[in-house]
Amino acid sequence: MDDTESLKARIETLEKQLSEVKELLKKQVETTATKEEVKAVKKEVEVAKKEVEVTKSQQDEWKFYDSTVHLGGYAQVGYASDDPANDRFNQVQYSPIFHYQYKDLILLESEFEVEIEGDGETHLALEYLTIDWFMNDYMALSAGKFLSPIGQFRQNLHPGWINKLPSAPSGFGHDQAAPVADVGVQLRGGAPFGNNMQANYAVFVSNGPILELNEDGDEIEAIETEGFTSDDDDNKLFGGRIGFLPIPNVEIGISGAFGELGLPGDTGDRDYDVLGFDLFARWRNLDLRGEYVKQEVDGFAGSVAEEGQEWEAWYIQPSYKLLPTKLEAVARYSDFDSTHADQDQQQWALGLNYLFSANAIAKFAYEFNDGLTGTDTDEDRLFLQFAYGF
Repeated sequence: MDDTESLKARIETLEKQLSEVKELLKKQVETTATKEEVKAVKKEVEVAKKEVEVTKSQQDEWKFYDSTVHLGGYAQVGYASDDPANDRFNQVQYSPIFHYQYKDLILLESEFEVEIEGDGETHLALEYLTIDWFMNDYMALSAGKFLSPIGQFRQNLHPGWINKLPSAPSGFGHDQAAPVADVGVQLRGGAPFGNNMQANYAVFVSNGPILELNEDGDEIEAIETEGFTSDDDDNKLFGGRIGFLPIPNVEIGISGAFGELGLPGDTGDRDYDVLGFDLFARWRNLDLRGEYVKQEVDGFAGSVAEEGQEWEAWYIQPSYKLLPTKLEAVARYSDFDSTHADQDQQQWALGLNYLFSANAIAKFAYEFNDGLTGTDTDEDRLFLQFAYGF
C-alpha cells in the first residue's frame, strides 16, 4: 500500500470513530449523564476532529507539490607515477551536483569541486551554477556560470566516471587549447529534423577569457577560461555549438566563438577566436571519439605583449568493451601545439578498465609523452584511478 492509500484508510478510520463518538454523546445527553461525562465526551470529539484535519492536510501535501530536489555528483581517487622518485597518491576529489527544480519551468543546477592539493590544503571551486528556464520542449535559457559548449570533452566527458582514461587529452586541460567555462547567458536545446535525424544546439554570450602574461610580462603565456564575473575590456564573447545526429549512435559537432580581448595599458583590443570540431560514433561494443580545437589571439602593435599566440589540439580515442567480461580496453592519441615550445606535447595513452557498473569504474593506464626534453611534458606517466558517479 502506498502513502496515499494509507492516508485515505487512516481518514476513513478516524471519520468512523468520530461518528461513533458523536452517537455516544447523543445517547449520553438523552440519558442521565453527568456534566463531567458530557464534557469529557465533547473533548474527545474535538481531539478527533483535529486529528482528521491534520491527516487530510498530510494527504494534500502528497497530492500537490511544486518542487523537486536531487543530489548527484561523482568522486575519484588516484595514484600516479612520473618516475621512480615521484610515486604518490595524487588525487582525492569530490564533486557534488545539486538540482532544484520548480515544476517544469525552472531548474537550478550547480557543481562544486572539493579536492586535496599537494600541500594538504583543501581546494573548493564552483565548477558551474546556472538558473535554467525551460521555455518549451526544445529550448532552455540558462544564466550564470556554465561549462564551455565548445566541443564535447569539457562539457560532457571530463568527470572521472565518464572519462575512459584518468587524464585529459593533451591540450584539453586548464589554460590550454580548449576553453573551460563561461559566465553569461546561454540558449540551448535540441529537436528532430528531416527523416529520423536529430540536432542539438547551444549559443551563448559571456564575459570571455583573460590573457595571462609570462613572468617577464612581455609575452602572452596562456588564455584563462575559467569563467569570470569581471570584464575589464568591456568586450563580450559570442559563440556556440551545433551537433548533428544523421543516424543513431553518430554525432558530428561544429563549434566556435569570437570576440575581442585587451590587456591593461593597451590603447585598443585584439581579435580572439576559437574553432572546434567533434565526432562520436558507436558500433556494437566499439566507441570512437575525436575532437579538434584551436584558440587564437592576434598581435597588437605597441602592447607590452605585441605578438599573437595560437593553441591547437586534437585527439582520437577508440574504446572496446571485452564482453562478456567487465573489462574495457581504451587507447588515445593526442597532440597539443602552441607558440611556446615547452607546452607542446604528443601523447599515446593506453588503458584497461574494470566496470563494476555503469557508474563505477577502476582504471589502469600508461601515458607515453613526447615533449620538450627536461620538462614535465616529456615525462611518461602511470595512473591508477577509481571513479564513482552517483
